Amino acid sequence: MEQNKTLSTPLSRVTLLDALRGFSLLGVILMHMLQQFSIFSFSPDARKPLFPAIDETVQWIGQNVIMGRFINIFAFLFGLSFFIQLDRAAKKGIDFRGRFIWRMVVMLVIGLIGNCFYSGEIISLYAVFGAILVLLYRVKSWILIAIAALLLLGTPRIMQVSYNTFLKTEQTENPRQEIRQRQAAQIDAEANKPSFINSIKHNFTRGLQGKLNYQFGLFGRGYITLALFIIGLVVGRLGFFERVQPKRKVALLFSAFVITIVLISFVVGLLPDLNFRSLMNGEAESIFSGLTVMTLNDLKIVAFSGAIVTGFTLLYQNRHFSKYLDVFSPYGRMGLTNYEMQSVIGCLIFSMWAFGPIFQTWGMTELFLLGVVLYIFQLIFSTYWLKNYLYGPLEWFLRSATYLKMQPFRK
Repeated sequence: MEQNKTLSTPLSRVTLLDALRGFSLLGVILMHMLQQFSIFSFSPDARKPLFPAIDETVQWIGQNVIMGRFINIFAFLFGLSFFIQLDRAAKKGIDFRGRFIWRMVVMLVIGLIGNCFYSGEIISLYAVFGAILVLLYRVKSWILIAIAALLLLGTPRIMQVSYNTFLKTEQTENPRQEIRQRQAAQIDAEANKPSFINSIKHNFTRGLQGKLNYQFGLFGRGYITLALFIIGLVVGRLGFFERVQPKRKVALLFSAFVITIVLISFVVGLLPDLNFRSLMNGEAESIFSGLTVMTLNDLKIVAFSGAIVTGFTLLYQNRHFSKYLDVFSPYGRMGLTNYEMQSVIGCLIFSMWAFGPIFQTWGMTELFLLGVVLYIFQLIFSTYWLKNYLYGPLEWFLRSATYLKMQPFRK
């Protein structure tokens, strides 16, 4: 009976987390724009880039500053918010775990709908990992840290490559492989006929397969995401963001992350380049070096994300900067709505059945600036929306579905 109680109001939110979430989604939309939301049809009307030199700089920024870093923050904040929700419920004598699993089921449905527009969406994956967090909620912190460490050190990747090496997998042609290739070609041929229905078919076939391979294959992004969920849970237990931390402590954390990034970059520079395909098949000349490089790169990206989080927190503690950083808060409060809006907008911009013939000819610089404009548009929309409503549209729907009861909407 008690689970039907509302746990908190919008006014009791930690504004730093909202601002940080909004800032992380800026990086997400910029990276997705540079990747054209994984929609590549190679328009025959392609033109030469207008700003080739600037394009190279933008591409470098995307690969070395944005990619993986900001989505890591988004994942970390999910694990942190998970703890805050369950902890506040526990303080009111409510066991929210069962209700939270149902909440994840609803979020899974939202994510699958979003997959119709963007095959790389991660909300459905977050819903699955959120349910796993419920099982880990009462596990001791040192065990959680050990699990997160094993995931970040690439244990699933090591097991996968070791297994392929043991079997000495070879990329040879066989009847089954030929059948799969013909089926894939047929699916691609249908998807190339511009229509929203064919886009959906592609997103739930080849697109979904590609996403799962990226998340749980050699790159193992899904394992990193789960590790960040767990780290967010542990940090939530420490109450790091729910009380003001000494600036010196935050500055030391920031410095530690930066030093880690520099050291890892130096070590990676000394190691030889690797061939991902040969590594996956267990054919690389030095499997140990290849696995080491991939693990170090993962750790470098996670450390980079940590530096962004602590640097943002440090600036937020300064009243001169906090009033500017709070600008991101409305976007973060409507994080789910804005993330799904990004997917819909990206689908419309790059699909050949919509505006793809125009925007797929744009260069990196133009797409980057377009991403900034779209983010500002969403930010303005979020600000005005929250002046009249307590929640974003999808946040309100998720909350109402969680409690199976219509929640207050208008202020």
